Order: sequence, then structure tokens, then C-alpha cells
Amino acid sequence: MIKIHTILDTNIIFSALYSRLGASHQVLQAVLAKNIQPILSVTLLFEYEDVLKRNSEKLGIKYSDIDALLNVLCYLGKFQKIYYLWRPFLPDPKDDHVLELAVASGVQTITTFNRTDFKGVEKFGIEIISPQNLLEKIKWEL
Repeated sequence: MIKIHTILDTNIIFSALYSRLGASHQVLQAVLAKNIQPILSVTLLFEYEDVLKRNSEKLGIKYSDIDALLNVLCYLGKFQKIYYLWRPFLPDPKDDHVLELAVASGVQTITTFNRTDFKGVEKFGIEIISPQNLLEKIKWEL
């Protein structure tokens, strides 16, 4: 049963694979358990793929395993088309596509470690939360 929809910033996916001890890994487990449904776009999915494959040695993960994870995220996630661009808005233009995805999907949260990268998104009714806060929202046991 889906308890919450959110956009998972790339740093959350990376951290989830880097360490099994943190909240990010628990978020990924909650996605797999269908307690969290990630909102996705083609652009965000390509960003996940780029970052994970570029760091596959550091993560200790083969490309084929990254592809399998991305396929699972595609299956469990909800894709949203983006029809209107809000660029430039954020301090880092590379993050504008995440804001656009949030606005287009009507999602209320973006889950990230980089709160300062999303300064001003509250104007759109979007809350920036940490993985820990996300787990608290769904009452996930750590």
C-alpha cells in the first residue's frame, strides 16, 4: 500500500547503494515494499543511470545490477510528463528538472540531502525533506 509519493533526488539513490546502514537504504527498502512511490521523469532516470554507472566501482556494483535496479524503479515508480519549464529558478540549474517534475506531478515533497540546492521551492507548495523525515512520515521502523 503506497503511503506517500515523493521525488527521490539522485543523492538518495546513490547513498542507498553506498551504505546499507543509513536512512537512504531504508527509503529504498520502503520503495521496494511499496510504502513509497517515487515520482520519475525520463530526465531524472537518466541522471540516476549516469551517476550510478559513473560511480559503479565506488559502489561495488556492476552495470547490469544498476540496470536491474533502474528497471525496478521504473516498474514501481510513477512517470510524469513535464509540459511547462520553470527555468531558471534554482541556484543550480542542473536541479531545475527536479523542481519541474515536482510541480508537474503535484507531489508535496522532494527527498534530498541537499536542502540548499532547492531553496525557494516552498513557493510552489513543495517541502524538502531528508530520508529520515520521509521514513517518519510513513512510520517506517529503522
